Amino acid sequence: MVASPTIIKIEHLRKDFAGKCVLQDINLEIRRGEFVTLLGPSGCGKTTMLRLLAGFLSPTSGTILMEGEDITNLEPHKRPLNTVFQRYALFPHLNVYDNIAFGMHLRKVPQEKVDKAVRKVLKLVSMTDYEDRDVNSLSGGQQQRVAIARAIVNRPKVLLLDEPLAALDLKMRKDMQIELKQMHQELGITFIYVTHDQEEALTMSDTIVVMDEGRILQTGTPMDIYNEPKNSFVADFIGESNILNGTMEDDMKVNFIDHSFECVDKGFGRNTPVDVVIRPEDIYLITNLENAQFSGTVRSCTFKGVHYDMYIETDNGFELLVQDYNSFEVGSKIGMLIKPSDIHVMHKERTNNTLQGKLISKNEVEFLGKKWEVKDSSLEEGSEVSVQINFEDVEMMDNKEEGTIEGFVHFILYKGNHYHITVRTEHGDVYVDTQDVWDKGDIVGLCVKPENIHISLLSEAKSEEVQ
Repeated sequence: MVASPTIIKIEHLRKDFAGKCVLQDINLEIRRGEFVTLLGPSGCGKTTMLRLLAGFLSPTSGTILMEGEDITNLEPHKRPLNTVFQRYALFPHLNVYDNIAFGMHLRKVPQEKVDKAVRKVLKLVSMTDYEDRDVNSLSGGQQQRVAIARAIVNRPKVLLLDEPLAALDLKMRKDMQIELKQMHQELGITFIYVTHDQEEALTMSDTIVVMDEGRILQTGTPMDIYNEPKNSFVADFIGESNILNGTMEDDMKVNFIDHSFECVDKGFGRNTPVDVVIRPEDIYLITNLENAQFSGTVRSCTFKGVHYDMYIETDNGFELLVQDYNSFEVGSKIGMLIKPSDIHVMHKERTNNTLQGKLISKNEVEFLGKKWEVKDSSLEEGSEVSVQINFEDVEMMDNKEEGTIEGFVHFILYKGNHYHITVRTEHGDVYVDTQDVWDKGDIVGLCVKPENIHISLLSEAKSEEVQ
């Protein structure tokens, strides 16, 4: 009987802590023998997911299958997998050999087999002749190798790694990335790796699972994730990007930075608002302005070791990050070209703030837990309404007391000539387009002028969405 290519299948997994959902409806299949990385910012749920797989936590709902067997509620020591922790979790009173052999001794494995297995993994992690050393005398990288050796000595079917390189310095981390990838290839077992380091994920993984706020946003190969991000969060989080507002004029023709470009994307319709992603290395710089698609002025030029980072202001006021092997003098005029295949077009996640509310009176509507003044409405008082507010019509204030509602800056996306900011309030998110510079975590007040709050019957708005 041929083994299924899927070793782990996660179905509708959810985890709540103190009534707060930290993982919601996770569905994922992991293939046998692949290197899978769970990637996302702090608090996105990736470590919670790993602990659910290990059995250290129980899910609120959902199922975890391993080789077709339900292991959702199976005790950790009965699962055919091992975990490598960020802090190593070595036994300080045991030497290297005894740390690695600890689990085998618990299972009363014959000493001859223990010796053979320990010698084999010590060679694999480049720690031969270290078996008698005190673990406290080892460097951070050596301790990490011992932790990995202890985890793989029993040949688990799956190895879980929870940010195992985070405590190492940059050079050691780079070296260990290469060694881990080599170990994975030699062992042939499934690795599930947690990190917030995008470069680490792109370097090591067969498959990357991008997560944010307890959800999976995109799953794919490193090349797919980098070249074909599904939304602005993924594009911004994975590598450096120019993310710009655009309009899909027609199939294979998109307008952004007030210029029409040929592209390879189809099926967006005509004159459809879109987001456009251009990687900094995909903007080509030329000195002959006559042969350029558009031009601009170099505002900064920073040497990065292999290439130069340049911020270039286009003639119509958009700022682009460009990476090139050649440097150009600040203040110089430069021409630019973008190939059709290097333009990535994405559906917009939203075109305005759309919220549900209730009409309190002819000139007052309630939404986001607050009452807002509106222009006189012809709708019936007490009606359930849909509230639309353009991004640029929301005003952010330093003094939270001046706003109708209070929130904090949750996410900032630079769009070339303005910032698109997500402000998280107690009752939901509000999206703002602004020229002002804010920092993530800033506490702000929000207000909207009455004439900029547009309301319609909720039933009519839902009907339009269906159509």
